[in-house]
Amino acid sequence: MELLRETLAYYSLNGGYVLEQFWRHFLISVCGVLLASAVAIPTGFLIARRGRLARWVVGAANVIQTVPSLALMSILMLGLGLGARTVIATVLLYSLLPIVRNTCAGIRGIPPQILDSARGMGMTALQTVLRVELPLALSVIMAGVRNALVVAVGVTTIGTFIGAGGLGDIISRGVNVANGSAIIIAGALPTALMAVCADVVLGLMERGLDPTR
Repeated sequence: MELLRETLAYYSLNGGYVLEQFWRHFLISVCGVLLASAVAIPTGFLIARRGRLARWVVGAANVIQTVPSLALMSILMLGLGLGARTVIATVLLYSLLPIVRNTCAGIRGIPPQILDSARGMGMTALQTVLRVELPLALSVIMAGVRNALVVAVGVTTIGTFIGAGGLGDIISRGVNVANGSAIIIAGALPTALMAVCADVVLGLMERGLDPTR
């Protein structure tokens, strides 16, 4: 109970600061995932039709995923410097694998007879992509985006070590002071809440976009 009172007292004294860091954390995470989507979704469409290229692209994305986030951030920092840009680039790279893989799986999961029907109706390749393939694969793509965003929230927390701000700053401050458990919880709770809310909201969008519904 004492820890809870201290946490609530921290929120009452520093509510504006916590809210500011919450939005900064959220925007960094979302920006990285959106940029990754702009790269990964077209790539997923491309490799879905080329099996050998798909193995190379997914394999490269897997390699990036195995690199520890702090190590990857440190490498990118050499070229991008300190701050939010490096964290956004790290989130972008970590988000590529789930989005590329799900996009490729979604396109490959479309029954061939549906594509044949689209061509038989006189649709061009671009019309087939925009009016048939994308709507049918969108729920699977959204599942990849959802996974990427949840991971991005965690990766952005580490951005505090390179001066990017976000809720990681609050957690780090609690670690560096004596009896800082309440401060750590004050930063960890909104981080966890952000990840859970992102998962729930995008999960609802995923189900809503499911063509079988």
